[in-house]
Amino acid sequence: MRVIGSVIARLGSKRLPYKNLLPFCGVPLVRMGVLKLLSSDVVDEVVLSTESDLIARQVSDLGVRILKRPESLAGDKVPSVPVFRHIMEECYGDIHVNYNINFPLCDAAVIRRAVEIASSNSRGESLSVPFAVWAQTRECLNDYGDPWDIRAEQFPDPGVLEPDVHTIEDLMEAHRRCEFGRGDWIA
Repeated sequence: MRVIGSVIARLGSKRLPYKNLLPFCGVPLVRMGVLKLLSSDVVDEVVLSTESDLIARQVSDLGVRILKRPESLAGDKVPSVPVFRHIMEECYGDIHVNYNINFPLCDAAVIRRAVEIASSNSRGESLSVPFAVWAQTRECLNDYGDPWDIRAEQFPDPGVLEPDVHTIEDLMEAHRRCEFGRGDWIA
């Protein structure tokens, strides 16, 4: 079973401009996400999907595949599933797992759990609660239907902590939790 891990990151965040470039524990969020996937023992290839050269430069030294996202998939209102399909059209793999870097306080072990659940359930899809890691089989993505109707098997995982970073206050709260809690969230 070949697993493709992805981080999807646009430059144009409306609520927190340049969010994916902002530092978390001294590392840009996008780089932290890629490092987390690289540290997973179940991911065979890591892909960054972005429309931004500036974001791509943050991980260009890590040996990951940088997939230029078409303009049609780079807008505010584009759901994640078509972006995931684009990734799997470009990469050979049986399972896709996405790490949502809006949750910087996520243990890398959640990635393994998401892949295991997606590969073993009839839906071929899993989603951690909170929504930090989302995995699908290739067949699930090919036959998805309505990309807004998410039917993933959801699994609560204590390895994912709030906040879901959408504002500067959320990011500051994540920094506080990292500083006063576990400091090993980057990888």
